[in-house]
Amino acid sequence: MAEKKTRKISFPRYAEYNCAFKYITEQALGARFIMPPALTRRTMELGAKYSPEFVCTPFKTILGSMIESLEAGADTLLMTHGLCRLGYYGELLEQILRDLGYQFDFINLSNYDMSRKKDMLKVVRRFEPKVNPARFLAQFMEGVRMVEYLDEITAVYYQNCGFDASGGTYKRAYQDFLTAMYSAHSRADVEAGYRAVRSALRAIPLDKPQHPLRVGVAGEFYTAMDAFSNLDLEQKLADMGVEVHRWMNVTNQFLRYGRQPNLRVKIQDLCQYEMGPTATANIWWARECAERSFDGLVHIKSAGCTPEIDVMPVLQTISRDYKIPVLYLTYDAQTSDVGLQTRLEAFYDMIEMRKKVL
Repeated sequence: MAEKKTRKISFPRYAEYNCAFKYITEQALGARFIMPPALTRRTMELGAKYSPEFVCTPFKTILGSMIESLEAGADTLLMTHGLCRLGYYGELLEQILRDLGYQFDFINLSNYDMSRKKDMLKVVRRFEPKVNPARFLAQFMEGVRMVEYLDEITAVYYQNCGFDASGGTYKRAYQDFLTAMYSAHSRADVEAGYRAVRSALRAIPLDKPQHPLRVGVAGEFYTAMDAFSNLDLEQKLADMGVEVHRWMNVTNQFLRYGRQPNLRVKIQDLCQYEMGPTATANIWWARECAERSFDGLVHIKSAGCTPEIDVMPVLQTISRDYKIPVLYLTYDAQTSDVGLQTRLEAFYDMIEMRKKVL
């Protein structure tokens, strides 16, 4: 009898969420997950080289990451669906990769209605025809729980890491947590890693003023959450002594946003219609930051991101009405780390002087 071939599945590198993709692939599907290499300048250069000129920057990053996944041995690629141009990118990515000569199986979630259990089961059975639905669902939900823990701890980290009085212990604790998530093989491993980091972070002394500078981060889904894509913006701000708050993450946007129809109600005077996949949430978050008297707001988008371009005039209205400064950042394949640092330092100086005056 021929030995069953184990699929080698990969998903483009995206922030730190690949730990959950790995967990679901290996524990729920019984397949092998090929971890894409960490995103580097080479990733971006590969993607830019083979991409159409006017696609958004995340497309180029995803393409570069897929090429590196195939180079690492993946034989199956998974591509998510999306409500903006992302929904069309799967077919284009697949065709580019096949034109480059790669042989692989491509599963494009845009071809399925993932809100229907029947379609979700079709996708799962493309990976593993004999999957046990009940077992898959249980372990899939463990992967979802990992995502929730990741978003929770990441939020706590960026709100506090800039005030670490121990000289780097806070960052090491966060890195240990990520290592635990990437190496988890069971629910017990996930829970143990989560409990350990919560305990560790609480024990680390913070030198935090009573009223620190608080900055909200809003923007396009991919670029706002991925540290490589935004040139480590949140860490740069935190290192200046800023408490950084970002609402946009997988947990809020996908697991909780659907349960909060009141988001649009709260901004109906600014936005009467759905403007795009993240636009409504970003407008709501910008007003939330303004009403909570944040000291500034940073809006992030990739070059050519139409939904977020539409958001910018609304943010200008919020800035004017609430007197909150907004820094607009647009990223492309040529964005300079030095240029970003200069703009952030100027923004920091401005909001710091403003806070002293107010």
